[in-house]
Amino acid sequence: MASKAGDVVVGALNMIGVRYRWGGNTPDSGLDCSGFVRYVFQDTLGMTLPRRAEEMSRVGEKVRVSELKPGDLVFFNTMRRSFSHVGIYIGDNKFVHSPSTGSTIRVDDMDNSYWEKRYTGARRIEATFPIDGVDLRQRVSATIGGNGDN
Repeated sequence: MASKAGDVVVGALNMIGVRYRWGGNTPDSGLDCSGFVRYVFQDTLGMTLPRRAEEMSRVGEKVRVSELKPGDLVFFNTMRRSFSHVGIYIGDNKFVHSPSTGSTIRVDDMDNSYWEKRYTGARRIEATFPIDGVDLRQRVSATIGGNGDN
C-alpha cells in the first residue's frame, strides 16, 4: 500500500491551487473538501469514495493520530458536525485540503490551533475495503495493474 499512498499524496499535491467550490466535483469547475478527496482517490487509485465527508468517515479503518500515515483521511468539525471537513494527510503533521469559499486547495499544519481544536479523527482507506458494495481488490489491481505501465 505504500506506493499507492504515495500516489494519493502526489495526486493531492498536484491539486494545490485549484479553487474551492461548494459541491464541486472537478478541478475545472472547482472542488469542495470531499469532492477534492473523492477526485484524488478516483484519479490515482480508481476508487470511488462516498460523496460527503461524513460518509467518508465510515469507510476504511480508524487510525489514531499518533499512527497517521501519508494518504490517510483526516477529519475536522468545522460546521458543528463531527465529520464536516476532510483532507488528505501527507506526513509531518500536514494535510492537503480544499478549505472554504474564496480559497484554493492548500497544505495546512494540523498543529495550527484552528485545526488542532477541530480534529475529530482519521481513516485509512485500504484497497481491500469494499466501497459502495464493490470489492475493490479486483478493481484496484486492474486499475493499478500488475504490468507496471500505469
